[in-house]
Amino acid sequence: PNSLMSVLSFCNGSKTASGSCGYIGYKANNNFFLNQKTIGQLFLILRELEAKLRDTQKEMEVLKSQVQGKSSNKVAFGASISVGDNVGPFNTHTTLVYKKVYVNTGSFNVGTGIFTAPVTGVYYFSFSGHNHSSKPMGLQLMKNGQQMVTVYNHVAGNRHETATNGMTLQLEVGDQVYMRLMQNTWIIDNSNDHSTFIGHLLFPL
Repeated sequence: PNSLMSVLSFCNGSKTASGSCGYIGYKANNNFFLNQKTIGQLFLILRELEAKLRDTQKEMEVLKSQVQGKSSNKVAFGASISVGDNVGPFNTHTTLVYKKVYVNTGSFNVGTGIFTAPVTGVYYFSFSGHNHSSKPMGLQLMKNGQQMVTVYNHVAGNRHETATNGMTLQLEVGDQVYMRLMQNTWIIDNSNDHSTFIGHLLFPL
């Protein structure tokens, strides 16, 4: 018996019966066959789609890295000594530990009082100290073992005093910043949290 065969064509992207806009192939016994020209056109379309897919994947990777970068740039901490008593005096310089933490995105070590920079950038740090002036108070903002800025309250009789200071610092990944109590001085804090240490990233570099 003769095979049942129909010729297919296209017009403006839609398939129609034979005799329309363009010949794309034929169907015989429920099998569809494309001509060589149509196959070539389909390969071109596939290559264009693959190129667009690669471009889309690249754009998604860029967006992903930007989102991750923004997350890693959220760096801040704030803490107070909050011991309810004086700390010091000691016969050597001593790193201060801040026991009450208001906020910490993870780079401030509560156990040691040391902040470690997670990203290269410009940071701002500030600190305050409270003392009874029967003894002096000396505080130093330290970066990698070097003094940056300081405050010093001299002996001034029977009264309480507070001093503050701060500085903007450029840090590399791994740089450490902390507060140091100078030898033979003391600092006092209580539930009012007079003696504090804060820092945050201004912008990455």
